[in-house]
Amino acid sequence: MAISIPSRQLFIDGEWKVPLLNNRFPIINPATEDIIGHIPAATKEDVDLAVDAAKRAFSHNKGKDWSSAPGSVRARYLRAIASKITEKKDELGKLEAIDCGKPLDEALADLDDVIGCFNYYAELAEGLDAKQNAPVSLPMETFKSYVLKEPIGVVALITPWNYPLLMATWKVAPALAAGCTAILKPSELASVTCLELAEICREVGLPPGVLNIVTGLGNEAGAPLSSHPDVDKISFTGSSATGSRIMTAAAQLTKPVSLELGGKSPIIVFEDVDLDKTAEWTIFGCFFTNGQICSATSRLIVHESIATEFVNRLVQWAKNIKISDPFEEGCRLGPIVSEGQYKKVLNCISTAKSEGATILIGGSRPEHLKKGYFVEPTIITDVTTSMQIWREEVFGPVLCVKTFSTEEEAIELANDTHYGLGSAVMSKDLERCERISKAIQAGIVWINCAQPSFIQAPWGGVKRSGFGRELGEWYESYFLYQ
Repeated sequence: MAISIPSRQLFIDGEWKVPLLNNRFPIINPATEDIIGHIPAATKEDVDLAVDAAKRAFSHNKGKDWSSAPGSVRARYLRAIASKITEKKDELGKLEAIDCGKPLDEALADLDDVIGCFNYYAELAEGLDAKQNAPVSLPMETFKSYVLKEPIGVVALITPWNYPLLMATWKVAPALAAGCTAILKPSELASVTCLELAEICREVGLPPGVLNIVTGLGNEAGAPLSSHPDVDKISFTGSSATGSRIMTAAAQLTKPVSLELGGKSPIIVFEDVDLDKTAEWTIFGCFFTNGQICSATSRLIVHESIATEFVNRLVQWAKNIKISDPFEEGCRLGPIVSEGQYKKVLNCISTAKSEGATILIGGSRPEHLKKGYFVEPTIITDVTTSMQIWREEVFGPVLCVKTFSTEEEAIELANDTHYGLGSAVMSKDLERCERISKAIQAGIVWINCAQPSFIQAPWGGVKRSGFGRELGEWYESYFLYQ
């Protein structure tokens, strides 16, 4: 399928701007390893321009044009953006699939969520006006107190490559709804649809400087954005290592940050489950989005009495997953996003084998695909808790398995991680599910399912998976002083 990648520049102050050093880097189709276009590479000087544009837009006309305008004004722009994305959904879906390797059906489904997110925050922006000047009850009648909700200011939004436009929208939509102005820095591995968002903002007439989009490498664009003195807050989704560096930079200026970082999420399967339904959820929870999900339930903790039969069913499911170019009909597993990530995934599998684990299925490139960064769906057994495959995030289609005999043991295994983003409990006993959900150290617990998320519900982790909550009305603590 011939797909043309639009040639874009940096989006700063409502205009396309060539990077000051005029540098660009290649876009590589992960399914073919071919160069299909180029992305502008911003540096500190470009970041300075973007932050200055956002700062001026925040206070322009004493804030009446954006930051202190009625929420209904901002809502009109958010709905206009949603409408434009709806018009361009098919085009954007194809661009996302070729850019990051996601199956086309999944990319199109993500765009439905993007549209829903902009419309949802349009509604919340309108509702924000009614929440202003909320009275606070005081014990003395002599005094009166009320709460004014104010946008935090200029925000830096740094996003990952696994859900390029959706993860950007999770940050952009609530930030704009709150009245902030923003600089979006998407991952250099998947920036195409975020630059198309810039074009959409230009088409709907979003005021200049309200949203600026700079693409580039982390050390050349992300780092100066994180440490910029005129950025009032940073919201980051990505690796724990990068999150730690961002916290260090922000701490120098006592700057608030919100972090959604890595995960090594457990899925606990008890002996009373429907084996077929639970096998389907287990496969989905780990292998969806090519296994590249921060909340992937990649540690299966299964009751010893059903372990052999259940794992055999997982193997059959894995054998039937269609691995192909993302544009082939029925594709359920596309390529890993880049050569570097591809090598990392294979290295994790190789290390598991060298440490004594058993590669039950998968573990290498599919025989029928000679090019592209494809990895077979992989299930690993005979795992110990000291192994790298149990402890470290792989970010690929790799599931590791351990058994348990008691509820207490299952909880101990589930919590045996530095991370705490997602988790799942599978059992027909709902009282047991509720009991265990309270004992698991994770920001999200799914019961008899894995991976569903809703824009109305909070999203975020504990421990080294970060802090802060995205989505829902929790955006107010993200982007508003109150």
